[in-house]
Amino acid sequence: MSLLNNTERLKNSQARVISLKPVDKLSLDNTLFNILSILFGSFLIALLAQMSIHLPFSPVPITGQTVGVLLVGALLGSRVGTFSVCAYILEGAIGFPVFAGFKGGIMVLLGPTAGYIYGFIPAAFIMGWVTENGITSRFYLSFFFCIVASFIILLLGTLHFLIFNMSFFDARTIGLYPFILGDLFKSVAVAAILTGIDRKA
Repeated sequence: MSLLNNTERLKNSQARVISLKPVDKLSLDNTLFNILSILFGSFLIALLAQMSIHLPFSPVPITGQTVGVLLVGALLGSRVGTFSVCAYILEGAIGFPVFAGFKGGIMVLLGPTAGYIYGFIPAAFIMGWVTENGITSRFYLSFFFCIVASFIILLLGTLHFLIFNMSFFDARTIGLYPFILGDLFKSVAVAAILTGIDRKA
């Protein structure tokens, strides 16, 4: 009887060990996948940042960064997407030329246009939340939240100018108004992409 009990306990113990192995492997795979996703997301934002048009009346260029941030947030989720944006900012802070115009260094994050970059973080989180809640299945909802995320970027960018003793009127003139129309078009494009991906999935 004792031998049977010992045998049964041994089998149960082996079963528990065997059942844990796939979970451990899955956890390791997920960690590696998340790291690669974060790096890919930061690379995509850096790549789109170089698609820029400089305006003669504003220190802020029109770039593809917003598109990259919205897509990364939506496709990678609120957590991984936000980490990806943070990784992008960290890469720029330590000197990699990932910001618009192949700029890098901590001074960019201390300059007058840094507010837009900081706005990428909540924008990515919002878009990740949108995807996680299944909102991207409808174009008009995707478009609405793209507008919300884009507005947060513009708002933080505009308010950041005030730190440099700029009037609110001037901050709006050079940091908000010139980018509204462009962000509308970007939001349409991102919403269309997300809705298309959601329907195919």
